[in-house]
Amino acid sequence: MTAMADRDVRVYEVGPRDGLQNEAAPIPTDAKLRFIDLLADAGLLEIEATSFVSPRAIPQLADADDLMRSLDRRPGVRYPVLVPNVRGMERAEAVEAGAVCVFTAASEEFTRANINMSIAESIDAFRPVIARARGLGWWTRGYVSTAFGCPYQGEVGEAAVVAVAQELVKLGIDELSIGDTIGVAGPGDVRRVVHALDAAGIGVDRLAMHFHDTRGTALANVATALELGVRCFDASTGGTGGCPYAPGAAGNLATEDLVYLLEREGLAHGIDLDALLVAARHVSETLGRPLATKVGQAGGWRLP
Repeated sequence: MTAMADRDVRVYEVGPRDGLQNEAAPIPTDAKLRFIDLLADAGLLEIEATSFVSPRAIPQLADADDLMRSLDRRPGVRYPVLVPNVRGMERAEAVEAGAVCVFTAASEEFTRANINMSIAESIDAFRPVIARARGLGWWTRGYVSTAFGCPYQGEVGEAAVVAVAQELVKLGIDELSIGDTIGVAGPGDVRRVVHALDAAGIGVDRLAMHFHDTRGTALANVATALELGVRCFDASTGGTGGCPYAPGAAGNLATEDLVYLLEREGLAHGIDLDALLVAARHVSETLGRPLATKVGQAGGWRLP
């Protein structure tokens, strides 16, 4: 398996957490573990495994503790978990997660609706979490949701994104994931936000982009971000997930669609597309619905 340092682009898999968390029907823990194993088999080195939020808030991930204890952790693979507060960090520490993510937004309205806090309150809640994680030598990531548009506020200006990103950087976050949570961004929006972050001293080497394909623009946005020098992208195998606040949401950018694009652009990513499609079919069978992703339906293409 290719080491992360040998990859031109990092593909950060969010399927087991972001892709499954809004599914209404309970998914067996064994099926989730199998999904994660198949992703590792395909060569993914960063697989966001679950979330240590309240089981009342996200019932689908109520098995987070059991899943992390049962996980067959591969050497060289990072399995980050989402944590909202100190209690979540304590649970992550108990299972020796090794990598944690925190989440806020660039929109006050969305932050209050999503986590019942203001942006400032969310940053304060993260402060001891990140301090503890850094003390343990763990890798840390911060999500900035609604960086391009909010279902309540509408348009979100780049200044708001920069302000939140700067607060997360002050906490010592290793990486920022900038999210098009409701799938409204186009390439011009990507340029606007990335340029604003860069002008504020937050370079592309610290960024990941998290695109949703709600309106079919995710791959165009990836291509634009690649031109700007971004080299990490979040994606969900099978195209699962999507924001529950986005009407008609078509899900996250599909990992298989992203990988195919990277292959055609000649960018090293270290992922076996055929093996990835096995993982995508597992998700499809587990959820009981056909794959809706482009490459999931058509497969890859190679000259004979």
